Amino acid sequence: MDYGLLGPVTATSDDGTPVALGAPRHREVLARLLVARGRVVPVDRLVADLWEDPPPAGAVGAVRTFVAALRRVLEPDRPARTPSRLLVTEGPGYLLRADRTAVDARRFEDTAEQAAAAAPSAAIPLWDTALGLWRGPALADFPTARWAGAERARLEALRLNAVESRADALIATGSAREAAVALEAHTAAHPWREDGWILLATALDRSGRRGDALAALRTARRILAEELGTDPGPALARAEALILRGPADPATPGGSADGVWARAAAAWDRSVPARAKARLHATASLLRDLAVTGAEGLDEAREHRADLVAEAEATGDPDLAARIIGSYDVPAVWTRADDPQTSAALVRAAARAAATTPRDTGPALRARLLSVIAVESRGDAAADLPPAPASAPPSVEPWRARAAHAADEAVATARRLGDPSLLAFALNGAFMQSFGTCGGATRRDPIGRELVGLGTAHGLPGHELLGRLIRIQALSGQGRFTEADTQAEAADLLADRHERPLARIFTAWYRALRTSETDSWPAAHPLYVTALARTGSSGMPGLADGTEALLRLVPVMREPGTLPVPGLLDGTDPGPYRPWLEPLLLAGRGEPGQARRALDTVPRPPHDLLQEPLWCLLARTASAVGHRPLLRRAIDELTRATAESAGGGSGLFSYGPVMDHLTAAAAALDEA
Repeated sequence: MDYGLLGPVTATSDDGTPVALGAPRHREVLARLLVARGRVVPVDRLVADLWEDPPPAGAVGAVRTFVAALRRVLEPDRPARTPSRLLVTEGPGYLLRADRTAVDARRFEDTAEQAAAAAPSAAIPLWDTALGLWRGPALADFPTARWAGAERARLEALRLNAVESRADALIATGSAREAAVALEAHTAAHPWREDGWILLATALDRSGRRGDALAALRTARRILAEELGTDPGPALARAEALILRGPADPATPGGSADGVWARAAAAWDRSVPARAKARLHATASLLRDLAVTGAEGLDEAREHRADLVAEAEATGDPDLAARIIGSYDVPAVWTRADDPQTSAALVRAAARAAATTPRDTGPALRARLLSVIAVESRGDAAADLPPAPASAPPSVEPWRARAAHAADEAVATARRLGDPSLLAFALNGAFMQSFGTCGGATRRDPIGRELVGLGTAHGLPGHELLGRLIRIQALSGQGRFTEADTQAEAADLLADRHERPLARIFTAWYRALRTSETDSWPAAHPLYVTALARTGSSGMPGLADGTEALLRLVPVMREPGTLPVPGLLDGTDPGPYRPWLEPLLLAGRGEPGQARRALDTVPRPPHDLLQEPLWCLLARTASAVGHRPLLRRAIDELTRATAESAGGGSGLFSYGPVMDHLTAAAAALDEA
């Protein structure tokens, strides 16, 4: 016996003869038992489902009558008074014994699963078979029955996904015109399906109908906004950008890199099953390479990385998720996260994966996950709580202790395993966790030197470049500019040879800093203008946001006891540095009371490359308004950096020797 749920409820005998199921209640009992998927449905549950209003007095007897009638038509040759083999009584109710292949809804699910795991060319006939099982709306006889609602919605969602997946496979195999026809009907019937609109626009574009493709996306935006009151997701905007960007040059020589890329990508789409793990691994590798191609690539990689991790975790395969999370070993030199929320989420994902990775059987993978924790916990990106007030006694936050321990374990494991690329990644984490206190330039230079050695010895240009940038920062903080010049020149050569354009932004900042320190601020100013312009379009908001405001204060902070004149920062967004700038600006405007109150609650500067200049800002303000607790705390923090410049270790700018700021703060403390 075969059963149908994908349309009106049916039963068909082995020879294909439809079974007359009788009255609507008989079909409803059969459908309710089929939806239960081989589980017992108690009689009182059947009564409640069939009569949603208070049931009649004889409802239980009626159900038994319906079941008896169904047994007769489902097993017409069963001898009298022998137990039914199909619709059986068990415990407090009934269950229907039906093989999975005997129910069209189950066959649809199984065929759709096979299609999703197949390469696009093989998937299309499977999608056709799966969708061909539908004869109408699921459970069409019972459109208002509450018991049918959840199953109907689930099956319909699977059907819509199947329609879109079939279209996706058609597009991938070069049948965009056929896909467009199906998708035009699909989006008209289901206009809230954003994926449907994106696929339609893609199919239209690949059919040579770019204008229609863009019009489809405009229609999607209007419908989502006007009828659903929602904004379209980022995927719609990305689809529009790709269409506007246009296809690869059709005149591209077949043997060129672009031509090879296009053919290889098309072959991949045709050959690799949609749900294959290989797709996740390949995507991780692609994003890792994309991140170093420039501003746009970095921004795209950052956006898609979190989605990729979520997809990997959703597979339920902890080993796969761990490998995807740990694969993103893109060198990172700036210590303020570009997207703190995403960084925190990645830290949590890596911590979950590390907790399931055995120390003895997966040490390399565990070290990679710990390195992710260390790198993404840069600055204060992964803090569990808001930072303590700057005037409070120093303490080690639990999350920072965990991140530092992760870095230490990763480095130790990598050294024990003798894996150079793993060690380079772990050292990147160690660098990010070297900012627990001020004055770490001398500690970071050896990290940079070791990264340079690993990179040159083992062909790791990205990490060699990272090591040279770290050395530029560390040497600048110590005023060793001749040595830093050598590193900057080598970094530029590496950046050009290996197409790493973002590295030149850091060397541009360094040359402006060096000119400011060894020549004059006026001579450095045009270099800073250029560096700021390049940084604004770098795709690195962690570096760009608010930096200009800090830079404008260089002449003020290099003059002891000077406060900024009102309006100095007008037109400049302090960005994330506002909490530490605002008290100084209040003092400069002649509002010492408000400045003191702001200092009472100002947070501790983040543990990053700019903590020394931010502490100097606080010390200058506390000196001006006589805030003794903050003066004492600033002196304690800055004392660890007495041999360095205030900000030089960032490779960006300097507020002068830390020792000058300490001397001024100590004098102010004596007078306060």
